[in-house]
Amino acid sequence: MPLKKAPSGPSFLKRANTDKLREVFLKYASYQKNDEHFMTSEDFVRKFLGLFTDVAFNDESVRLLAGIADTSKDGLISFSEFQAFEGLLCTPDALYKTAFQLFDRQGNGTVSYADFADVVQKTELHSKIPFSLDSPFIKRYFGEKKQRLINYAEFTQLLHDFHEEYAMEAFRSKDPAGSGYISPLDFQDIMVKVKRHLLTADVKDNLVAVTEGHKVSFPYFMAFTSLLNNMELIKRIYLHATQGNRTEPVTKDELLFAAQTMSQITPLEIDILFQLTGALQQSGWWRRKKVQASSRIVYSDLSIIAPEHYTKHITTRLAEIKAVESPADRSAFIQILESTYRFTLGSLAGAVGATVVYPIDLVKTRMQNQRTGSFIGEVAYRNSWDCFKKVIRHEGVLGLYRGLLPQLMGVAPEKAIKLTVNDLVRDKFTDKQGVIPRWAEVLAGACAGGSQVVFTNPLEIVKIRLQVAGEIAGGGKVRALSVVRELGLFGLYKGARACLLRDVPFSAIYFPTYAHTKALFADEDGYNHPLTLLAAGAIAGVPAASLVTPADVIKTRLQVVARSGQTTYTGVWDATKKIMAEEGPRAFWKGTAARVFRSSPQFGVTLVTYELLQRLFYVDFGGSHPTGSEVHKPKPIDTASNVRINPDHIGGYRAAVPLLNGIESKFGLFLPRFGFSQQTPASGASKSSS
Repeated sequence: MPLKKAPSGPSFLKRANTDKLREVFLKYASYQKNDEHFMTSEDFVRKFLGLFTDVAFNDESVRLLAGIADTSKDGLISFSEFQAFEGLLCTPDALYKTAFQLFDRQGNGTVSYADFADVVQKTELHSKIPFSLDSPFIKRYFGEKKQRLINYAEFTQLLHDFHEEYAMEAFRSKDPAGSGYISPLDFQDIMVKVKRHLLTADVKDNLVAVTEGHKVSFPYFMAFTSLLNNMELIKRIYLHATQGNRTEPVTKDELLFAAQTMSQITPLEIDILFQLTGALQQSGWWRRKKVQASSRIVYSDLSIIAPEHYTKHITTRLAEIKAVESPADRSAFIQILESTYRFTLGSLAGAVGATVVYPIDLVKTRMQNQRTGSFIGEVAYRNSWDCFKKVIRHEGVLGLYRGLLPQLMGVAPEKAIKLTVNDLVRDKFTDKQGVIPRWAEVLAGACAGGSQVVFTNPLEIVKIRLQVAGEIAGGGKVRALSVVRELGLFGLYKGARACLLRDVPFSAIYFPTYAHTKALFADEDGYNHPLTLLAAGAIAGVPAASLVTPADVIKTRLQVVARSGQTTYTGVWDATKKIMAEEGPRAFWKGTAARVFRSSPQFGVTLVTYELLQRLFYVDFGGSHPTGSEVHKPKPIDTASNVRINPDHIGGYRAAVPLLNGIESKFGLFLPRFGFSQQTPASGASKSSS
């Protein structure tokens, strides 16, 4: 199973500051009584939450929703009630508690039959397929005389069982003869009316297609609804079968085997899952030549079927721009803009990563340049820690940052071109399901590593000359410009072959490892917390940095200035032979620890910065974005209108709108949004029916 991310999201929101919450409350409270301010139902639901904003809003629905916070049930919301509801929204079971307070019409902590019936009868579903409130199901919960009161814990089970009972009652209404079968159109009608909160637009459009024109039996109907109810569990089973890999295709037998070790998912439900994915693939995504059950599925197939969560990870964005309306509108100019955008963010990310670990890089360079041949004599540094201490002692703390400026100048093209080319090549080989072959991942990384050398080799050689300059006591001050003049244009590319030998395999190892490690660390919705991004980047850097150390040693030896008595090298092969002859094979692994400790955190910081910048400065070019940036799930049909985030929704209120929408999308309790036929003078609602 994939590792869990750190607690985050609306279920773990931090409480709002009381003074700031009071300030927000007073901003919307329009009613005053005995020198105390109150919110009306409209203040809370329409103005503060931003729901039911149409002129012809349904007044009764607004009062019902306001009653969730109005625990005194006097029609007004005091600050204490406003603050109490904010605290409730921060609890792990906020969705069920919110639904419970919707049904607790008297505010006494229990739900009576009258309370339950009152709310159910006001829902849109009841107006289309009335539920028998005198059925044995209701009597089992509320007693034969319907006088039993339901507490919170019992209410959560009642809501769950109520939907299953509603579906069965709807099936019976379509099968009056009791044959055990209904037509495909009746099946579609029931699903759209009773289970619409479980349907994405894609699933809704294929309800008849998945039946292939055959009558729908009661077992098939129950298995279909059970499958939709358990899609999150299906995703866990898939991840269990693939050991966390979201792009590995899984067969029906493999999913069945994983299911029987984890849950009570039936073979019929698995059959329906593969039939449904086959119909979805044929209808719009991959245009197969004929409708057939899919032989293999990947995680993205499940995301098409699964409804949207009632909550979402809240990602703060400083800017959000939509450059194109759809991927089909991507022109060559837009693609160039996208690469420029990535290049800019990659430059900033690279600069941050390089600055953080630069002292380690300096120690690594000095350790690799230290010769142990017979001509040199006593070594200057016993180990990396000794080198670190001596630099501070003899050159000061700023000595650890010798050559930082050219390094930062080099990081802009280096990291930016590397990240941009990797993303570009990955995009070219990624199919519509979001799947990329592993060989293409390696190729993308190799291209990224090779492309950076033309930009970075000159700055790398300048940086190294400056880093080792401080080793000679009393030596003249070496400046970057003087090094450039001394080397000339062709001299700046000295060691370029070794640089290619280092950077191509490094990136070919690093980027695929990072992508798969990040996927393993993502939560069940595919979301990566910044800490998991940092961990994935750091872990991927260990094998990549260590395995290419020999090439890095050769590159360093070719690029530094050999002092009197030191061996000189004419090329990669010459350096390899001489180092082996004079210092032995261990010399090729000099500075491995320092290199790993430098590259691993540097790339971890760089990648997490790069991806977080794309989250903060979000620009939709119609192309791909880093996986794990947020939960991506199709929207359910008939969901609430898009509501822009209100900056006044602080603390728990950041989750208020998703949770209230969740009462509909998870429990199917859709309240009418427009006025009933009976107009009340107080509401001024329209006479139009919902």
